[in-house]
Amino acid sequence: MDWVTGTFLVVGAIGVVLLAVSLLFGELFQLGHADVDGPFSVPVVAGFLGAFGFVGGIVAALVPGAGAPSALLGGVAGLATAFPTGWLVIRLTRALMRMPTDATLTRDDLIGALGTVTTPIRPGGYGEVKLTISGQVLKYNARSARALPLGTPVLVIETPSETSVVVEETDLRLPPAVGA
Repeated sequence: MDWVTGTFLVVGAIGVVLLAVSLLFGELFQLGHADVDGPFSVPVVAGFLGAFGFVGGIVAALVPGAGAPSALLGGVAGLATAFPTGWLVIRLTRALMRMPTDATLTRDDLIGALGTVTTPIRPGGYGEVKLTISGQVLKYNARSARALPLGTPVLVIETPSETSVVVEETDLRLPPAVGA
């Protein structure tokens, strides 16, 4: 391997290291810069350097001889790949930064939820229920004013804590699970 190829590969490796540090330290590595999803963000610079270095190194290694011709062709090929790579990284980071997410489930969202008793509930004691909320199946500790056997359909009427609910028996049934 000649010095031109080695130099390109070192530049590519710097891009990979920069990307790894950016992924590990996230926003701390932005140093307060507001251009997180813009053309000069750390992931874009890392992608640009990585593509430039590795493609330039491959082309320089394929050109016979060392020196100016391999450096020039490697540089042109590296730049021809680095700009589209940088553009793709900009598009990906913008899409990821602006991705809508569902609201976080709170204990108020549990009231009115339907479920099934999975561990029998003694009067005044705790058992367990399986609740289906927004398509998620969740398991909670449950209390009831009266005994509820395994498999009883229940309705959540109160949430005394983040991990427990107060339920009562209901005639309402959960829809059958898909694929069951």
